[in-house]
Amino acid sequence: MGNPQQSLVQSFLSGKIGRRAFINRAVGLGVSLASVEAFVAACGGGSGSGGSSSSITWSNWANTGELVRFKAFTEDYNKKHNTNVNYNYVPSANNNYFTKITTELNGGNAPDVFYVGDGDIAKLVANQTVMQLNDLLSSSKSKESADDYLPGLWGAAKTKSGKIFGVPVDCNPLLLWFNKKVLTDAGIKDMPTDLYAQNKWTRDAFQEMIQKIHASGKQGFILDAWDMQYWAWCTSNGGKLYDNNNYGNFIVHEDPKSLDAMKWLAEQTKQKTIVYAGTLPKGQGSDLNFIGNQVGFISVGRWDLPEFKSAGGLQYDCVPFPSPSGTIAPAPVALAYMVINKKTKLKDQAFDFLTNFVSADGQTFRLHGGGNAVPSIKSTDTEKVVTEGGVPEHAKFLLDARNIGYGLPPAEGSAPGLPGDIQTALDPVWLQGKDVTTALAGIAAMANPRIKAAQDKLQ
Repeated sequence: MGNPQQSLVQSFLSGKIGRRAFINRAVGLGVSLASVEAFVAACGGGSGSGGSSSSITWSNWANTGELVRFKAFTEDYNKKHNTNVNYNYVPSANNNYFTKITTELNGGNAPDVFYVGDGDIAKLVANQTVMQLNDLLSSSKSKESADDYLPGLWGAAKTKSGKIFGVPVDCNPLLLWFNKKVLTDAGIKDMPTDLYAQNKWTRDAFQEMIQKIHASGKQGFILDAWDMQYWAWCTSNGGKLYDNNNYGNFIVHEDPKSLDAMKWLAEQTKQKTIVYAGTLPKGQGSDLNFIGNQVGFISVGRWDLPEFKSAGGLQYDCVPFPSPSGTIAPAPVALAYMVINKKTKLKDQAFDFLTNFVSADGQTFRLHGGGNAVPSIKSTDTEKVVTEGGVPEHAKFLLDARNIGYGLPPAEGSAPGLPGDIQTALDPVWLQGKDVTTALAGIAAMANPRIKAAQDKLQ
């Protein structure tokens, strides 16, 4: 959601403008009338905290569709829990979310409960502005225990010594999504899912496909500008990224299997069978190329599924990354965590909201009927929200990938700005054909002192 829309939403939620003015202005900004009315209904009108004796505020980033669901969850929670406390949802724009939260924390007026991205949570752990949650998660106050969440999803929300500061709200495992029409038009008869079922989904099989697609005049695979996209090819190839159980040094340049994967990526970009997203014309993302039948493969989580569903006639499916064995191998999972402001005056009430939000029931409430994420909790009931409707055909692979996947490695997530600096350091490889081994060695020299300094603060 853009800034004008976001400002309008916040004015409405705070009661600065009324229902009619909000609807008129939102429609004027290009939001559909149906979406606006659904949002207003979920808000219950647009009043502030009401007459409760105390209140709790929670915040996250969200698109228009998610806003409706988060408001509905909050309204439902207010009806069922803690009648002496009013819970208020205050959404925020994604483009400056963490800066805004940091400013509010410094000013003493931050939300009681809020989302933090996987690359930012370690900053709040280091400056001790969010609560440690181990005792609460293991108490009778918690709807789920820490062990109920997939072990690979904690990332930098859990320190090396096991201290937990945030709970994964849900998750988005990276898979390869393929455009059936583009593959078929390139003369490919066996779909990736067919090969995967036969344990034949290897990197060689994938390379053969993207070569055929490139020869047909289309893009084989778009490599998005995000270091987790590069790491997917390393770990699915059997490689390691960081030593010391992912809390230690960057070792991609030294690990034979990871280095092999990075050299392969670099070679494919030179041959144009893989297109780096940084070279695409402005406004042309991998999703639009996919919907426009211009690319065979892209790598995304479930977040693009609503867009794919609404694209008329699009033929698509998903499959895990190829591996040497032809079977599934670990790949990254995009995550956000829910945390509690250490300065909250209502600790138990804040935790009660958090535990209900991230519980099996809470995740089902938020994700059923067309959600754009995957539950982070081990529960057969919650998993149904991923496979409901049978779209895509192999949606179950999202659960399989989640089960063995991993969040942003804590070593990388703990050093402020490191993920972005890694991406910048690798840009010359994809854009100019620079030597990938040299670039990776440079990343190690840049990253490892920062990782050590960050980890020393978190012990």
